[in-house]
Amino acid sequence: ACAVAWHASPRPLPRRVSRRVTTAKSKGGGASIASVKPERVDRLLSRLGYCTRSDAKKFYKRVTVDGVPVAKHDVKVLPCLDGHVLVDGEPLDFPDGLVVVLHKPAGFVCSHDDREGDNVYSLLPERWRNRNPTLEAVGRLDKDTTGLLIFTDDGRLSHQLTSPKKVVWKSYEVVVDVGVPDHAAALFQSGELLLVGEKKPCAPAKLTVDPTDRKKATLQLTEGKFHQVKRMMRSVGCEVTALHRAKFGDLGLGETREGGTFVLSTENLAKIFSQSIPDDD
Repeated sequence: ACAVAWHASPRPLPRRVSRRVTTAKSKGGGASIASVKPERVDRLLSRLGYCTRSDAKKFYKRVTVDGVPVAKHDVKVLPCLDGHVLVDGEPLDFPDGLVVVLHKPAGFVCSHDDREGDNVYSLLPERWRNRNPTLEAVGRLDKDTTGLLIFTDDGRLSHQLTSPKKVVWKSYEVVVDVGVPDHAAALFQSGELLLVGEKKPCAPAKLTVDPTDRKKATLQLTEGKFHQVKRMMRSVGCEVTALHRAKFGDLGLGETREGGTFVLSTENLAKIFSQSIPDDD
């Protein structure tokens, strides 16, 4: 072990190290190749939300590589888990990117603007809120809607999750003020429902009404038009009184409580894209 402050990795530091990462593009289980380049400690700390770039001139003293403290804030290290970089003795906080699921409570808006009221970003840990690129919600849920909300700092993944071309099904649990009429399911499935103010009809959606209480239903759709679920139900004479997003693809909330979060693993991320058509049950 080296007893002096770290200037370079005890092993020769390669100019470029290749690693395999599974991305949303590898829907079928393939992988894409990304290169990890050495990065200055101060920039890395700022990018991952540990501190500001200026504060890193002092914060860097809490960073070690192979157990040896770094000597200066501008030392370059490998910004990945295989780079043996620790902060306060812990591995780097998701250096390869972050995808988070929040169980959104009612009363929070999907906005950064504090003037709109309490926002969903305030429910995330401060370090995650300070990351650069920033964590952004994938789509939006209305203030009074609860359920599964995804955040990511990967713009490409966000686009894949929201693009209608990807046919990612979202499942909503709906409660309305009157019984859902018998013709609603066929209308939604037809792909011919044209909402007020829209130029194109809604894509086919699946409505399953609770046989014991016709005021409750599950609606599965692939789009994300403005207030779409509420407008679809209104088109058949029903006003939504409660709305909960239960699933994104095959991904659910599990036992996550309201306001709680969990980080998506590669396996869980794959569940989002694994469902091409909604289940019949």
